[in-house]
Amino acid sequence: MNKLTLCVVPERQRSQWDKFVAEHSEGHLLQSWNWGELKAFSGWSPLRLGLWDGECMVAAAQVLRRTMSHVPLRLGHMAYIPKGPVIDWSQATLVETFFSLLHAYLRKQGALTLHIDLGLEQEAPNDSYVMQYLTQSDLHPVRSIQPRRTIVLDLSADEETLLSQMKPKCRYNIGLAARKGVAVRVATSLEEVREWYKLYLVTGARDNFGIHTLDYYLRVWELFAACDELRLLLAEHDGKLLGGIFVALFAGQAIYLYGASSNEERQRMPNYALQWEAIRWAKRHGAHLYDFWGIPDTDDAGEAMEGVYRFKRGWGGRLTQFLGGYEYVYHPLVMSLVKKRMLAASRT
Repeated sequence: MNKLTLCVVPERQRSQWDKFVAEHSEGHLLQSWNWGELKAFSGWSPLRLGLWDGECMVAAAQVLRRTMSHVPLRLGHMAYIPKGPVIDWSQATLVETFFSLLHAYLRKQGALTLHIDLGLEQEAPNDSYVMQYLTQSDLHPVRSIQPRRTIVLDLSADEETLLSQMKPKCRYNIGLAARKGVAVRVATSLEEVREWYKLYLVTGARDNFGIHTLDYYLRVWELFAACDELRLLLAEHDGKLLGGIFVALFAGQAIYLYGASSNEERQRMPNYALQWEAIRWAKRHGAHLYDFWGIPDTDDAGEAMEGVYRFKRGWGGRLTQFLGGYEYVYHPLVMSLVKKRMLAASRT
């Protein structure tokens, strides 16, 4: 093994970056080049760092950087790695070298703190190397930014088997949607994204969750649909739009990102038709997993979220919990001051 070096990956190597991330066992959509471009659209500055053994990339981390509230730009910024780093955690020397170089680089660049949302599933034995490293390093657990729990469906079985593994009500509602004339098609234009967004506004108000601006979802479409890494599926009845979902496909995983549905014609079960078509599309395109992308951290999260939980559990997937958020503080004194300022601001 040559001396390992950590370097910024330039634009000209984006295809090499995505190939490494997509083929790695720890690869994830949120570590793809286009995800960094999307986050750049909403105020983050993406930094792609690769760990190299000669000319071979052996680890990678897409770091999103942003100034923090109540902190002047000159004093530093927050660094964030979503669903990463992309590294073989079984190689202790590799992990230790990577984080040593990463911390040195980010500290030099002015990061005040590093937040990591690990994409690793929570393991039962606490004596694994991952837990050993996290315990012995200066990384300490914090609240996750990404969902800590989700439902993941294994797509290795055929469609008939997938249907048989569902809850009876879920399977029934898929058939009911078909009998009631719900048709699902793939969106092909930005105008259709705009129409979907009108329903998303309705959904956010009904279910009480925040959403981005229209321009954000137009950007999602422009970045990912063009390279065949995303579908916007639309459910209609007699030409009337009843719902739609964004589903991404990267690194062998399909991810249900955003879903919108009308307040009308809900008895036609368009959401079931949409998810089933998304699952079938993902399977046809080589995905081995379908991630329903988040359920409440607890089983008593309120009536609205309980409905979401029941809907996602109905598809027969397994409940998955990730190790979640960890933080490394580079400047404790400054961070202490930041937290005091944030607390004071929240009281005014």
